Amino acid sequence: MFVTNIVPIGVIAVAASPALSETEILILVQNAMIAAGIATFIQATPIWRLGSGLPIVMGLSFTFMVPLAAIAGKYGYGTMVGTVLIGGIFEGILGLTARYWKNLIAPIVSATVVTGIGMSLLSTAARSFGGGYVQDFGSTANLVIGIVTLAACLAWQIFTKGTKKQLAILIGLIAGYLTAMLFGKVELKGLADGGWFALPKILPYTPKFRVDAILSICIIYLVSATETIGDASALASGALHREVTQHEISGALTVDGFGSMIGGLLGVSPVTSYSENIGLTIMTGVVNRTVARVAALIMIICGLFPPIGAFVRTIPTAVIGGVLLIVIGQIVVSGFQMISEAGFTPRNKLIASLSLSMGIGFTASTEAGIWESFPVWVQSIFAQNVVAVIFAVAILLNLILPKNLKD
Repeated sequence: MFVTNIVPIGVIAVAASPALSETEILILVQNAMIAAGIATFIQATPIWRLGSGLPIVMGLSFTFMVPLAAIAGKYGYGTMVGTVLIGGIFEGILGLTARYWKNLIAPIVSATVVTGIGMSLLSTAARSFGGGYVQDFGSTANLVIGIVTLAACLAWQIFTKGTKKQLAILIGLIAGYLTAMLFGKVELKGLADGGWFALPKILPYTPKFRVDAILSICIIYLVSATETIGDASALASGALHREVTQHEISGALTVDGFGSMIGGLLGVSPVTSYSENIGLTIMTGVVNRTVARVAALIMIICGLFPPIGAFVRTIPTAVIGGVLLIVIGQIVVSGFQMISEAGFTPRNKLIASLSLSMGIGFTASTEAGIWESFPVWVQSIFAQNVVAVIFAVAILLNLILPKNLKD
């Protein structure tokens, strides 16, 4: 999770006008880990109506990356920060009032969104397996590293019994990391270049506010809220073997919103539930909230002690890809399971099939021209966002299709 948590910061910082320096990016990476750690701890340890009590790991969301990069590039990084702050308040209110609108998102809608989340991440797993966005993508070295990581995970699952099976991902990471060292893919020099200890700086950039930017991002927050509902539903169904409760959904969304505000105060993009870790929880069956709390503390420590974070950042992307193939696959299968539990009625089959086909088909990079006739703000929300399209189509179909639809 650490590796992918820093990607949105890098993309937005480079796209900003003016672009941020490497020193500024390093500070924001530390702040991102602290924000994610605080939000994760609150998520697992509810305070008043903040937190679901579920072991949901929080991190910087890819859903916001492209539109926020566009805002930072057009209006500056300060406007991006102001937009995150106001949008976080918006989603926090959505969480507090979830009981009034939750029924709009029927089980089949949540199930379809979960399936879409998993499918939208499959290309991320494949890209990571090949080494990520590097010049030697798909090289023999990267493929061997990914294969060794994946094989170690599978072998551990096959040849161990009981609770030892839960260590499969960790064993895969270790095996992949050692293999990467043999290929010279690990660089351990300069781990202390950022100092040994650093406190986060509150509001490193002065927030600026633009109504058009805020409105466009609030729509993305709606999509993010649906992803969070899907993540909470997938965790409850796949790991706890029950339906998610209204209280858990409300608490999860509230932390999404106010956790994003914490991110904004620290100068980073929104902090939301991390789907990859949902898949990991389903795979291992580890739902003890203490594990999530410890993970939260580790993230905060990584943010306070730069050398620790720098060491974790040395994990090659191909190693991450080896485990993501398994973890993300778990999300897809959980989505299938939720669709099955919602029931294969003619109505549900139409909602799921049309939402998925439009979401995946219309957002493929080869079909980007299909959005050219739409306004720019529509393109910024939907053109490259699989989950946004799936969510919009599923909600619309759920509202307009008759409840007694027959074959």
